[in-house]
Amino acid sequence: MPELCRFFGMIITMFYDDHAPPHFHVRYGEHKAIIAIESLALLEGYLPPRALGLVAEWGALHRDELKDDWTLAEQRAPLKKIKPLE
Repeated sequence: MPELCRFFGMIITMFYDDHAPPHFHVRYGEHKAIIAIESLALLEGYLPPRALGLVAEWGALHRDELKDDWTLAEQRAPLKKIKPLE
């Protein structure tokens, strides 16, 4: 599972050949979540509210890059790293 980014203790990843809708995975301590790229809605799992807000902020800033990485993942091509939230 390629890692796209790390910030504030959160690890953002994406699987190759994953199921629709386009999404990314977040690990934060013992918490795991799946976030939709388009809506930034929580699809599965749980993140504490503050962490979820930071992930949504980061996702909004990098939505186009996430979409590009999703396309690369579908093609099983190397994914591009994305800048962390600062």
